[in-house]
Amino acid sequence: GLLTRLQTSAATIRTLSSLNSFSQNIPNSLWKLGRLNHVAIAVPDLEKAQSLYKDVLGAQVSETVALPEHGVYTVFVELGNTKLELLHPLGEKSPIASFLQKNKTGGMHHICIEVDDIKAAMSELKKKKIRILSEEPKIGAHGKPVIFLHPKDCHGVLVELEQA
Repeated sequence: GLLTRLQTSAATIRTLSSLNSFSQNIPNSLWKLGRLNHVAIAVPDLEKAQSLYKDVLGAQVSETVALPEHGVYTVFVELGNTKLELLHPLGEKSPIASFLQKNKTGGMHHICIEVDDIKAAMSELKKKKIRILSEEPKIGAHGKPVIFLHPKDCHGVLVELEQA
């Protein structure tokens, strides 16, 4: 009777209130972050770095690809759940050359996270005062549009967003 109805009502109220608080935690966004695509590492000696990952650690390592529009040579190291991108300067104006001048032995350069809608991401991030380092997406190493977010707006990390 009455006890059963009260227990059922209490359970319904708990369910509704937990659904309400859950929906308040979901950001209202036109785009979503996806998986970590890669971590990029600037290296002063690309052949040595390739050898470390391939010959010493036993990873599958791609061929070297030149990306003149980005000023880099790039090599991808395949891992089970993501990739490492080895970056080496290509040309005098390479952003990697200036990075290596400050970090002689190399180091982590950026992280790349996939997004489902790069244009929507750009629009929303600009509204949130996150600086984007180019006016339009460029085609990245995977042949997909990419943008970079200013590291000063991302707690010191250069973040690349790539269209999934």
